[in-house]
Amino acid sequence: MDWKIELIFVPVTDVDRAKDFYTRIGFHADHDSTPEPGLRFVQLTPPGSACSIAIGEGLGIALEPGQQNTIQVVVPDADAALAQLRDAGVAADGVEDLSWGRFVTFDDPDGNTWTLQQLPAR
Repeated sequence: MDWKIELIFVPVTDVDRAKDFYTRIGFHADHDSTPEPGLRFVQLTPPGSACSIAIGEGLGIALEPGQQNTIQVVVPDADAALAQLRDAGVAADGVEDLSWGRFVTFDDPDGNTWTLQQLPAR
């Protein structure tokens, strides 16, 4: 039986600002719905990913905005990812070379931290 992670919730304070940020860095805006007052669901997917993120209002996310720091995304080229982020105006940290990969970190407007990893050659 396959187990597939397909959606990760990211807490934000301003849904429109976060949606703008994520689409600016290349995420696809899959869905934006307000089915009832106080409930808004926005789903965004990084390019090439089978897993999306959800942001919104009234979603019951237990984390406070800025506390999500456990998302790690694999990219084919850390230098290219860093350049793409900086071209989009994101203050991303430079590439960190470690024996288990090359890493780039950045924060969204709420301080949620993302880590991008270029896997080492195998």
